[in-house]
Amino acid sequence: MSLQQPAIFCNMAFDWPAHHWTAKHLSEVLHDKQIRFRMGMKRTDTVPQFETTCAYVEATLEEFLTWNCNQSTISGPFRDYDHSKFWAYADYKYFISLFDDKTDIFQDVIWSDFGFPGRNGRESTLWIGSMGAHTPCHLDTYGCNLVFQVQGRKRWHLFPPEDTPFLYPTRIPYEESSVFSKINVVNPDLKRFPQFCKARRYMVTLKPGQVLFVPRHWWHYVESIDPVTVSINSWIELEEDHQTRVEEAITRMLVCALKTAEDPHNTRAWLNPTEVEETSHEVNCRYLNRAVSALFDYKTSKVVEIQALRTNRDDMKKEGLNVHHHMEVEQIDDQDLLLGTIKQEAASPFGPDLVPVILSSEELPSERRGIFEGDGKDFVGKDGEHPGKLHCTKRQRMMSKNEDVVAEQIASDSSMAPSQTFISTDDLLDCLVNPQVTRIVAQLLIKGRSLWS
Repeated sequence: MSLQQPAIFCNMAFDWPAHHWTAKHLSEVLHDKQIRFRMGMKRTDTVPQFETTCAYVEATLEEFLTWNCNQSTISGPFRDYDHSKFWAYADYKYFISLFDDKTDIFQDVIWSDFGFPGRNGRESTLWIGSMGAHTPCHLDTYGCNLVFQVQGRKRWHLFPPEDTPFLYPTRIPYEESSVFSKINVVNPDLKRFPQFCKARRYMVTLKPGQVLFVPRHWWHYVESIDPVTVSINSWIELEEDHQTRVEEAITRMLVCALKTAEDPHNTRAWLNPTEVEETSHEVNCRYLNRAVSALFDYKTSKVVEIQALRTNRDDMKKEGLNVHHHMEVEQIDDQDLLLGTIKQEAASPFGPDLVPVILSSEELPSERRGIFEGDGKDFVGKDGEHPGKLHCTKRQRMMSKNEDVVAEQIASDSSMAPSQTFISTDDLLDCLVNPQVTRIVAQLLIKGRSLWS
């Protein structure tokens, strides 16, 4: 959990039963179970393919595999989708609902190996896609992410949290815990989004058997680059999520209030298909209050825990001074030595089985073709040096600079002349629910609540 950059675990899941979960195997396990596939176009324009613009098909995994082999173009649920022009993605498939009648299968995924006792498939999600299937560039507001690649390869484009202003964040389409980028990062429109050229791209091809760690708030665009891909992920909860849930509740309330007022009957245009909860103001208000209350409960419990630790430590010190003063000194010396060793090891955690995802020196796809041509050298840096020995400097930016960039990107995010400019609801929302703005609002709200208490 101390990792501050994405990293690949190369030898953690080789003995997991889920290691053998190919799409063919899963089709036999799930039999005739209907799964919803998102259908997207194989195209290279500069506009992201958000889920609200995709079509959807209900089909079995066997029907998907038949279509994906291009064996059926006349009949079946995929009959209207030419395999050469479309990709299919069964994404966000939660184990808890997908395998509701086969709960024993949860034990095939062993996240407890990563230090999370009892965590398995119950807290996991399955993703199955054809070549070209992808998720638009976004960041997850909650937790960090562990992704186990089972079949096929996926190309990951990752951007650090500090580069958020350069990714042009938006909350439309709205999905709780997902902040989308307005940019198609594999074919960006730099005339419309000029600040994107400042974003730092980390790239890696995730291969079967490997597990990718995505730290909190890292942006990612993920694309299937083999005919069939299967991956399993789990979002790991973090203490910071308590604060984030308040920010998300504020965002939800504002987005739903403005968008439903604009057109209450056309929710498909702005609400992501994964959002199935009620969006009424009353419900959202209760959600906000629960999030704030949970944050205060958490803070109270932490204060009690810290006070208990301090009391326990003071008692131990008194006992040590009165009985075994010389032993305490020896233990402190040993402890300091041990902590020094741990810190030294933590300074360089990478090795043959834990590989950092490094900053890409590749040109943008719009500038050079063939960026996705794999050469089997994903983990080799310049001059053949192992990337574990490379240290990318992290540029720190002041908040004032970020605010200037946000203001500049919003001001430049229009191709119309001033006399023709029309401010839409989405334009207003881009400003109101910008992650930096909601963070400030949440802090003010929490501070105000503290004063009332």
